[in-house]
Amino acid sequence: MVLQYKLKTGGRWEDYKGKDKLKKSVSNYYFRLLSHNRKKILVNKSSYTKVMKRFHQIEYFKHH
Repeated sequence: MVLQYKLKTGGRWEDYKGKDKLKKSVSNYYFRLLSHNRKKILVNKSSYTKVMKRFHQIEYFKHH
């Protein structure tokens, strides 16, 4: 899965490299989750906590 982010004020989607690489607070960004091949959007334009919650749900069910 691929996590991407962009500023709420605009811009383009970029791959997420980690919180320390962001210039502003996490609350200033939108996040989305894509499938591994980037063909399908799993979570569209949401907050960091909501996207990460869904990411953990997918990982849990993938391994159980």
